[in-house]
Amino acid sequence: MPIRLCSSSETRAMLLKEAGIDFIQKSVDFDEENIVASCPKNFVYQATLGKYEANFKAFGYEDYPLLVADTVVTSQGHILRKARCKDDARTILMTQSGNITSIITCMIYHSKKQKIIDISKTDYLFNPFDSKELEAYLNSGKWQGKAGACMVEGFCKSYIQEVKGYESTAMGLSVEVLQTFIESHSLG
Repeated sequence: MPIRLCSSSETRAMLLKEAGIDFIQKSVDFDEENIVASCPKNFVYQATLGKYEANFKAFGYEDYPLLVADTVVTSQGHILRKARCKDDARTILMTQSGNITSIITCMIYHSKKQKIIDISKTDYLFNPFDSKELEAYLNSGKWQGKAGACMVEGFCKSYIQEVKGYESTAMGLSVEVLQTFIESHSLG
């Protein structure tokens, strides 16, 4: 049975396809701008829970299991949200340049037989970003809609000095964790 991916993210859809997980993609929006949290894990949990509640209300989980996720980026003690403009993206990315950046993804999977909540983290140590390459990335607009304006599968990839954790977590969906739960459900 396919799952309902409650996210408009092309990257999350790609991760599910690559993992061989059957899904349909349909979601309702949730405005996370009013969330107040000083701790990144609390922020990402609140955002994911808000998305879950909105999508649960719209779809339930009887026909298809629900899958919702949210991601937050943090570096140097700052929660780096989605950039509002190019200057904001530049500031956010410069916070990560040459520093450790943590990307935290929370997901909720809810089927008829189980409900799981997972918070996973991947840490990256980035080399300093080249200013010309940074400007080209900013001009491309690919940072738009990305937590922390960060694309570990794109612009940031060549600057990775060290990584601890799953790349899928940093891309917005911990598919390795999800697969474990789906497989344990199908065996039980």
